[in-house]
Amino acid sequence: MNQLTANTQQLKLKAEQQYADELQRLAEQDQQRKPQGWQLSAHAVRRFILGDDQLAIQKKFYGDDALVDRALVTLMGNQGLMLVGEPGTAKSMLSELFSTAICGSSQYTIQGTAGTTEDHIKYSWNYALLLAEGPSEKSLIASPLFHAMRYGKIARFEEITRCPPEIQDVLVSLLSEKQMMIPEMGQDYSLHAQQGFNLIATANLRDRGVHEMSAALKRRFNFETVKAIRDRQFEIELVQLQLQKQLAELYSELHIQAPVIELLVTIFNELRTGQSLQGANLKTPDAVMSTAEAVNIAHAAGLQAIYLGDGVLRAEHIAQQLIGVVFKDNPEDAKRMQYYIETVAKERARQDADWKAFYNASREFSV
Repeated sequence: MNQLTANTQQLKLKAEQQYADELQRLAEQDQQRKPQGWQLSAHAVRRFILGDDQLAIQKKFYGDDALVDRALVTLMGNQGLMLVGEPGTAKSMLSELFSTAICGSSQYTIQGTAGTTEDHIKYSWNYALLLAEGPSEKSLIASPLFHAMRYGKIARFEEITRCPPEIQDVLVSLLSEKQMMIPEMGQDYSLHAQQGFNLIATANLRDRGVHEMSAALKRRFNFETVKAIRDRQFEIELVQLQLQKQLAELYSELHIQAPVIELLVTIFNELRTGQSLQGANLKTPDAVMSTAEAVNIAHAAGLQAIYLGDGVLRAEHIAQQLIGVVFKDNPEDAKRMQYYIETVAKERARQDADWKAFYNASREFSV
């Protein structure tokens, strides 16, 4: 075990650690032809992501199954895979799952920011060794993408559009030629990508500070849009499943009233779509109203119920935790939420005890 974590308990395991048993079962049963450089066949990768009851493989991605198939075909080819969509639609999780199943590691990752440089994408130098011995593989500090090319792995580039365009375009020649020139070590010295190498990038298109990708870079990717869940009943089931997973052993201490989870999902669904179940038009907030955010609120409300309450998850817990989402971004969101509370929630509070509890607890939203 790494000494940095030897005496601590990790908050989040890597996908290859979390699903090690599943990956082993799939590998043992995998009789299908594998693409060059892949540790599992495309059939096995698909089962890893979408689930297989016979092998006790849990479903991990709840969305468009056909998207998974198209993404697998892309990753077998010469194009990179670009996953785009609203924040909170599981793009990063899907990227992690693909890389884990295909090459056994999700750690060849670059996090895109305004401060990402060409060195983060390609390589940098240990300047003490560089001055002492000159440019060599010993003094070269390889990036995650460098390692992925060298060993034939899947690299991940998170939030690529948060990088300046000139930094993004470093990828153009790398994805086209599948090689990285290292002129400091000689005119002809270069790293050639091994079989199995490819790149998965993600982009949240509504984030502030986003930089448009160049046409040249777009041509190096196949784009797939990961969409929000539209089925309200399915979303309710998914939130309950994820809440159980996140709380783990604490879940047995929490009494969940099903209508409370339904209330939470209904609020998110209506504010996300801009329309109530009764057909009334609503202004959608700038804040992210994704399923992932709903799970986060349910998790926080559950912890509040366990540690600061009597263990019963109630609508007022949802209302109190929702404040952190509404006031996270645009001040106008508070007004939009207030309108929702004073129209939709207030009307339902006349006939439903849970909505009444939510409405009474939501007075903190007043602006």
